[in-house]
Amino acid sequence: MTEVPDISVVLADDHPLMRESFRALLDATPGITPIGEAGTGAEAVRLARQLRPDVVLMDVRMPEMDGIEATRQICSSPGTELVRVLILTTFDLDEYVFAALRAGASGFLVKDATAAELLNGVRLVAAGEALLAPRVTRRLIDAFTTPGKSSSGTPRGLETITEREREVLTLIAGGLSNSEIAEHLHLGIGTVKTHIGRLLHKLAARDRAQLVITAYESGLVTARGTGGFR
Repeated sequence: MTEVPDISVVLADDHPLMRESFRALLDATPGITPIGEAGTGAEAVRLARQLRPDVVLMDVRMPEMDGIEATRQICSSPGTELVRVLILTTFDLDEYVFAALRAGASGFLVKDATAAELLNGVRLVAAGEALLAPRVTRRLIDAFTTPGKSSSGTPRGLETITEREREVLTLIAGGLSNSEIAEHLHLGIGTVKTHIGRLLHKLAARDRAQLVITAYESGLVTARGTGGFR
C-alpha cells in the first residue's frame, strides 16, 4: 500500500505567539506537518520558493510585504504556482476577501475559526478545493449580485464551455463539493473531475476559488440561482 505523504505547511504571521499556537495544533495532527515559519510577507515568499509547501497559512497584515502581495507573488511565480495559499486573518473585510482571491488564494478563514475548521481548511485547500468562511461567502454573494457590481464583462474562455460545464461551474459557485455535484447531476465522480479540469483549462483558472470569481464576475450565476453557499 502506497503511503500518502503528509501535507506540508508554512505558517506566515507576524505574531510569534500565533505561529506557536498554529504550529502546536498542526504538530499534533496526523497527516499535516509544519515545515517553516515566516514573520513577514517577504519571508513567506522566500520560504515558499525554498520549501515548496503544499499550503501556506497566510496572515494579511504583515511588515515588509502584506499577505495579499505575498500571495500574488507565490501564486504567479514559476516553481510556486502549485502552492496553495489559505488566508487566515482577524480582518474579514470585503476588500481583503476579494483582493486575496484575485491574488490567487484558494481559501479564506478568520482567526476565530475552530481548530477543526482550520484543519479541515488546510486539507481542503491542499486537495485543490476552494474554502471560504460561511459569513464571508454570504457577503461575496451580496457583493457580486448588487446592481452595478455583478459583472465585469465576459471572461475569456467562458464562451467555449459546454452546457454541462456551465452547470458544473454554477454548482461550484454554489459551494458544492465534487460528490455533491455528482449526485446533483447524476454523474460519476470521475466525470465531474473531468469537467472541472476542462473548466480550469478553458477559463485559465488555477483552482476552484478562481472559478467562483469567474462565475460571479461574469454574471453567470446569482445568489438566487445558486441556492447560496453553505
